[in-house]
Amino acid sequence: MKRRRATTWAASSLVAALALTGTLTGPVAAAQDRAGEVATATDPVTHAENDRVPEGSVWTQSYFPSSDNSGTELHADVLLPEALAKKKKRVPVILSVGPYFGHSGQTGPENWTHTGPSNRFQDFIEGTDLFDEGYAFVMVDLRGFGGSTGCLDWGGPGEQADVKAAIDWAAKQPWSTGAVGMYGKSYDAVTGLIGNNLDQRALKAVVAQEPVWDMYQYIYSNGVPRPNVTGTANAYNSIATVDQMADDDPRYLANSRWEETHPECLTENSAGYRIADQRDKHWTSRDLARMAKGTDTPLFVTQGFIENNTKPEEMQEYLANHKGPGRGWLGQWDHVRGGDHTSDGRLAMGREGWYEETLSFYDQYLKGVEPKVDYPAYSVQDSTGTWRAQKTWPVVERSATLPLGDGSYVDDGGASARVGLAPSGEATPGPRKQPSGEWDMENAPALDPAAPKGLAKGQAKRQTAGEITSSFFVWSKPVKRAVRVTGTPQVSLTAKGTGNVMAKLYDVAPDGTAVMFDEQVSLLDSGKLTVDLKSTDWTLAAGHVLAVEIGSIQTGSWRDTPSGETIKVKNARLQLALDAPADDRPTAGARSPFLDTYLRQYTVELPPGPASFTIPSVGRH
Repeated sequence: MKRRRATTWAASSLVAALALTGTLTGPVAAAQDRAGEVATATDPVTHAENDRVPEGSVWTQSYFPSSDNSGTELHADVLLPEALAKKKKRVPVILSVGPYFGHSGQTGPENWTHTGPSNRFQDFIEGTDLFDEGYAFVMVDLRGFGGSTGCLDWGGPGEQADVKAAIDWAAKQPWSTGAVGMYGKSYDAVTGLIGNNLDQRALKAVVAQEPVWDMYQYIYSNGVPRPNVTGTANAYNSIATVDQMADDDPRYLANSRWEETHPECLTENSAGYRIADQRDKHWTSRDLARMAKGTDTPLFVTQGFIENNTKPEEMQEYLANHKGPGRGWLGQWDHVRGGDHTSDGRLAMGREGWYEETLSFYDQYLKGVEPKVDYPAYSVQDSTGTWRAQKTWPVVERSATLPLGDGSYVDDGGASARVGLAPSGEATPGPRKQPSGEWDMENAPALDPAAPKGLAKGQAKRQTAGEITSSFFVWSKPVKRAVRVTGTPQVSLTAKGTGNVMAKLYDVAPDGTAVMFDEQVSLLDSGKLTVDLKSTDWTLAAGHVLAVEIGSIQTGSWRDTPSGETIKVKNARLQLALDAPADDRPTAGARSPFLDTYLRQYTVELPPGPASFTIPSVGRH
């Protein structure tokens, strides 16, 4: 496959520089005119006429109604293969629907000198040689963003209607074969999941990188608000009201200013995020994992198990409910795309071939071309950085319900644990810090704040002395052979008291260093409680111990309100899905660079304590 160098948009920069110096004359002025041509539905524009149009394509713009009869008008930027457009040949369509396709920039002004289609997925276009391969690429603005009218409806019925309309529209155009695939990352991966859930015949395949599987989980954890509970609403309100380019066509500009005459849209959008009850209709209509039941669109996903933004929550439920062909790259990375590189040139996920495999996936399901490479259904990187091939995820050799017993803690937000650091020689830290929470789904912090140095070790020591502090620990016996914790761990308990609870899992080495690799929180009332942790794929080496911490929320990852009560926990249990690394079938891939960043952030001192449960062995004996 050919590789084009990343576009530098040099012409735009040159025109900008000359404009600032007032030296735009003669041929250069003419070049500016050519560089800024604006497409319409009937007047296509090429790269030669507007340097923001990708090479090898022609750009047009179209408008069409959403499917909910609300009067919402959606805007689409259409990029057709230039060579095939001249021959009026029909092509399959790759569709992306989202909030980041505004002509002035994805989340804010990007200093363009003239309008043109978004370059959000230029990496995908170039990496696949998309137009040479005979595909169209269509970018549709969700309601309220870019050139579309209507009120924002984050993952809700309105946006679901937009996705439905976009798929139908793309399939019925005279230049379309009627076969549509969806592509996206983060928010526009969410719309891909929505597309799958709609189960439309025209949608033949979905590629969704790092999506949110249940919209509620991005804002709350079992009733406990996250730091972005208000900030994400503010971020999307801000994106919706970004000024677009002055040379955009009048219809686009009028639509982009929708919120100016409909300020209630922003207020209503913010109000939805403040609903904490997961059972409220606002959130049940956005539970994408539940809504995926019985769907069968071929689906290719990526998910970082240790990423701090769109976390692997309800992922297993979504994949289990989806009954169609499944493909996935799953591993130990942050919020990145399959083809992303780090600043030093390493692949962010660690695996070669993202664009080739993605193109093969689309060729198979949109064109009926049999793959030339036998790709694994799931390529999975575990916590050792090693890649394996699987037919599905998770592969579970044994399920185990492990008794954790009883314990008590004070729901004080970690205050007693922090005070307890001072006698052991550690400086007493101040109140725990929280992120600002002002982020959208593309721009969250890569890491949560680390726990204070010595916190876990100090709490375990005080627990051994009989004190009740902000949490308590339970330890397993050392595992006899390597075992992998996979799928979605679950903690169940009976509590007396009201407040918050946090459950954490640690991989504890014989030297007392421990890595926190999974966590979850919940509001808590007296009675029984069951909490799903994040999905994971973590290997405990032979001789290592699994430690479970149950207690008050002690990090800045949530905006909890500690009750101050002493919570008594009875009959706590941990349910695990276990797999045997010895049975792995290796596949190509290197260690994700982010894994080492994560290990540095979340490795603490936590010497193994008295063992109270045994993790059963799995695999070959």
